[in-house]
Amino acid sequence: MKNQPFHMRMGFALQGLSAAFRMESSFRLQCLAALIVVIVLAWSKPAMIWWALLLLNCGLVLAAELFNTAFEHLIDHLHPGLHPNIKIAKDCAAAAVLILSMSAACIFVAFLLETLSR
Repeated sequence: MKNQPFHMRMGFALQGLSAAFRMESSFRLQCLAALIVVIVLAWSKPAMIWWALLLLNCGLVLAAELFNTAFEHLIDHLHPGLHPNIKIAKDCAAAAVLILSMSAACIFVAFLLETLSR
């Protein structure tokens, strides 16, 4: 699979996005949140720094969700049984998504407070 042409690699990435969107309700929810952020940004027309901060956070949350999904599917395939160490690994991956999501929400709240105070 190494050294595939760009269009093939892009196809693999799009298949991953499609699979995550179809199979993961958390990913769909995060996509909806990102769409709401983009709509609010377009409506309020803030300074470019807010666009950068909020879109970067949206991208980080979505990427973390994809990493978490990939990690969980790989672990479930390699070791379908319950094991305390696997639970810790999966819980930590989920916690990473939670921390990024909370950070993104805090930045969005800061944006709203500044925007609404004008």
